[in-house]
This record gives sequence, C-alpha cells and structure tokens, in this order.
Amino acid sequence: MSQPTPIPETFRAIDVIRKKRDALELSRSEIEALVNAYTRGDIPDYQVSAWLMAVVLRGMTRAETAALTDAMLRSGEVLDLSALPARKVDKHSTGGVGDKTSLVLAPLVAAAGIAVPMISGRGLGHTGGTLDKLEAIPGFNVNLSVVEFRRVLETCGCAMIGQTAEITPADRKLYALRDVTGTVESPYLICASIMSKKLAEGIDALVLDVKTGSGAFMKKEQDAVFLAELMVETGERMGKQVVALITDMDQPLGNMIGSALEVVEVVDILRGGDPQDLRELCLELAAWMLQLGGAAETVSEGKQQSARLIRSGAALEKFRQMIELQGGDPHVIDDASHLPQAQHTMKVISARAGYVAAMQCEQIGTACVILGGGRECKEDAVDPSVGIVLHKKVGDRVVIGEPLATIYYNAEAKAQRARQLIEASCQIADAPPSVKRPLIHQVIGKSGEKR
Repeated sequence: MSQPTPIPETFRAIDVIRKKRDALELSRSEIEALVNAYTRGDIPDYQVSAWLMAVVLRGMTRAETAALTDAMLRSGEVLDLSALPARKVDKHSTGGVGDKTSLVLAPLVAAAGIAVPMISGRGLGHTGGTLDKLEAIPGFNVNLSVVEFRRVLETCGCAMIGQTAEITPADRKLYALRDVTGTVESPYLICASIMSKKLAEGIDALVLDVKTGSGAFMKKEQDAVFLAELMVETGERMGKQVVALITDMDQPLGNMIGSALEVVEVVDILRGGDPQDLRELCLELAAWMLQLGGAAETVSEGKQQSARLIRSGAALEKFRQMIELQGGDPHVIDDASHLPQAQHTMKVISARAGYVAAMQCEQIGTACVILGGGRECKEDAVDPSVGIVLHKKVGDRVVIGEPLATIYYNAEAKAQRARQLIEASCQIADAPPSVKRPLIHQVIGKSGEKR
C-alpha cells in the first residue's frame, strides 16, 4: 500500500473549508491533507460535509480535481500488475438501463490478448450494476481478494470484482458521506470517485462510456461532455491514455433489463446474435480498448478484430473460463435454465396502433426496481430472476393488442405497478420520430479533443 502524505502540523480543516467557500484554488498538499485526515478519522463528518458542499457550489479547477483523484487513489493499495506482459485496459460506464456491456467487453478484449482488470459497482436507483448481474450466475464470486483477483487475471486475462477494503478507502468513506449530504451530483467529485477506483486497478488505458439521455444520470449532453472531458484530462494528467464516448441512453440498451435476463443477452451477443444496438456499442467500445491496448492499429481494425473473436467463439469461451475461475456455474452459457427464473410473466399490450415515438428510459428502469430487480438504497436485496424484455424500441411500428414488453415477476402487485409504469413510459404516435438519435454521439479523444 502506498504511504499517504503526513498531515502538515499547520493543517486545519476549517482553513480548507473557508478557502473553497471563497472560490480559491486549493493546493495539492491541502487536498491531500484533508483526504488523509478524513480517511484516518482525524476530522469529523460535519467538516468534510461542509467542504463537499463548498465544492458543489464553487466547483474545482482541473488541477484540484487531479489532486483529489490522486489523494483518493493513494489512500489505499494501487495494484501493481507490471508482471503481466499484456497492456492493461479497462472500461467504465456512468450507468444506464440495460447496460450490460462490461460483461461482453471483459472476455472479448481479453480474447485479443489484452488484460482487463475490472473493479465494478452495484446498481443504485434506476440503473443496474455489473456486480448484481454477475451474481445472477450461481456461485459467481465478486468478492475476491487482491491475490485471487490477480490469479484469475493471470490465468484468463480478465477478472471482475467489487471494490475491496484495500482499494481507495477514501472514496468509500467520501461517497457514503456524499450520499447523505446531497453532494453526489458534482462532476468534480464524480470524476475523482470514478477515476481513483479505475486507476487503482493498475491499468495503462481506460475507455469511458458516458451516457446521456432520459435514462442517464447526465440528462443533458453538455453535462455529459463536461464530465467526459474532465475525466479524460484527469486521467491524462496521471499518465494514462483515456478516451470517452458519449453514448445514447434515451431508451434502454438492448432488449433485456434485469440481472439474469441480461446475462442471457450477454451470451446471445457473444454467440454473434442480436440485439443490434447492444452489439454495435460493444464492438465500438471493444475497438477503442484494442486500439489503446496495442492489439489494433486503428479503431476500424479493432472493430473487425472484435467481430472475428465473437464469430470464432473465442470471446464466449473466455467468458466461460472467467465464470469457472470465479466459482460460477459455466453451464449458464449453454443452458439459461441454470440462471434464476421468475415464477410468472405478464405482457404489456399496446392500446393503440402507430409507432414508438419515445421511451421514458428512467421510468422503465424504475419499473425493474419495483419488481425487485434493482435497489433504491444500498441495503436493498436484488431479485436476479425478475425483469423486463422489450419487444419494441423507438421507431418500431406497433398494432393494437401487440405486446410492447414482457414482465418477469414473482409478485402480482409489483408486476401491476411495473406494467402501468411501462405503459406510461412508451409514447405511441402516428408517425415514427423524424430524427433518430445516434447510438454514439461523439468521442472525446486521447488529448481531450472531440473527434
């Protein structure tokens, strides 16, 4: 574990709070001292709460953001994966509905000879979490120690776990405080939280998938772009190659929402199947990971190589190997009945003919939470068997009585509430939307430029 910078004898939390309150730039040593003191328990929650609110109201400079990221990163263990000859590349998504790309990308990119050390999170609110989806696979252990994590990574090239006690303890403590003090939404604090965890993985490069639209945390594209540019610059300041894709979350990604259902869809994609939007995004993200990882000269070449790895079955076999190494049941690859199964299904029927003009994506995610497939607070348990399968997406034609979706449920009352929410979320119009939103809005490149 790296040694945190000692707290200067002259350090007083009140001085740092006042300085940020007055919109003055904090020095690296002041930020390090505050983070280290709080992580050690030397200053109370109420003082750090005041500082967090000052950050929300006053913002941070790029240098401050990088310093905060670095202090949080070095509050715990930074993995040294230099013994692995392959370049280490990860991907992070800011969260959305039906976003299961990590489960596709880890084995796909590992099949190209790149190491993918993935430390992922759980779902909160209307968005699903990678760890919850993995835990739908019977026996899959996301709570590996750092030693076990390294062993799996060395054996098959990819491993997916949750945040350990050794990694970024400052982030865990600060995030818990942000969660109860109304300071989660600051892009500077979001950036430091995400980047500190990702850089602690010992990676060489990172691809960011920053969502925008009705189902994203960043509803406005300008906010998503600002966060993306902030994270790219922060990563580059710390010597990493970083690319951010601004991608669409105005409707769910893929057709399946809910932990076990999404595992089924991941296997479908790794077999070379649909849905098209999920396949397209996975190939694009994988292409950037291959390009940054040195396995492809260009993004176009990376996309072609990724498609070949899927067609050959190499990516699917890598997924099977990772599942087995992390204690999961590899039979889920060949037989979906090994996954948790909901007791009942219910159709959501269209009351009129026309075209799906829009979807309230966040509300569809909330419908899955109502079924038990997500959590509203960290203490909630997730039912991996429940969820939603969409039969129509934006632009599709529907007739009266045709199913818009199927609900997989275990409780009738919850299913009825979810059905009402899905019905209200799907806008049917006489004509399809005149403009189709692109899946990938823009790319923020390795030097922060748009391209």
